[in-house]
Amino acid sequence: MKIVILEPLGINDKEFNTISKPLIDNGHELVFYGDGKTDNETLKSRIKDAEILVLANIPLSSEVIDVAEKLKYISVAFTGYDHIDLDKCKEKGIKVSNAAGYSTNSVAELTFGLIIALLRSVVPLEKIVREGGTKQGYRQTDLKGKTLGVLGTGDIGGAVAELGLAFGCHVIAYNRSENPELINKGVEYKSLDEVLEASDIITIHMPLTDETKGLIDKNKLALMKTSSFLINTAVGPIVDNNALAEALHNGTIAGAGLDRVDIEPPIPADCPILDAPNTVLVPHIGFATDEAMIRRAKITFNNIIKWEKGEQENIII
Repeated sequence: MKIVILEPLGINDKEFNTISKPLIDNGHELVFYGDGKTDNETLKSRIKDAEILVLANIPLSSEVIDVAEKLKYISVAFTGYDHIDLDKCKEKGIKVSNAAGYSTNSVAELTFGLIIALLRSVVPLEKIVREGGTKQGYRQTDLKGKTLGVLGTGDIGGAVAELGLAFGCHVIAYNRSENPELINKGVEYKSLDEVLEASDIITIHMPLTDETKGLIDKNKLALMKTSSFLINTAVGPIVDNNALAEALHNGTIAGAGLDRVDIEPPIPADCPILDAPNTVLVPHIGFATDEAMIRRAKITFNNIIKWEKGEQENIII
């Protein structure tokens, strides 16, 4: 079968050759594109003869999918899949899997990097010390003893909750269903509003759905403590980022650590969140450790092997 890989997977050639070898040995043809082109006309020309498609976070519209008459399977080298038109895939009988779990620990670790950066004023003080200044005027606050509110307790949110407990936090959580294992470890489930009102730190780990888009809006931000921090390493549009920028300017909350905003970087210079005070921004790096990229490639190609055997894993559709 012809396997088209639309974008680099973040691993070196040696690792790529090793991980993809079973597919080549089975007689598959691998076609790789690494130039970063994502316009629809280019994508159409590249996938029109593909039987299997591999991509990470390149948007795949119904218009593009429509031209791929031979396409049977998409292996998404990513946890999220809202950038793919699944309705069109269902219509055409195309099966889809994702790379679930490859970045669980990576994202959880970055979450606490952002939290500690805010609690210890790391970003502004790094600049100040280079300019010959001191810590004067900047607060230093412990994480231990804080109430950590986790929104979403799937794999990543669950890992964050466990790390929070290890740091000595009181961990509360909101999720549609409760995880008995987390409860046994000391996590307390509450309503969304209760978590927002009680937490010193709110950290988001939900998927983007019709229900979660814009969930953290002006009204929800107003429920938070003025001393609290908001962390988003999940999906940008879950937060109304304009409302968040306003809340930061107004002192509604004390700060934010964001790996995700409404759009993928580069962020336009006029984006309001760029001027918001006490905000730590990173350009969507939560998933991108060296180790996670290797895990991602292994899962992505193993998905193809399993699907070919009629044993599809990490099923989206």
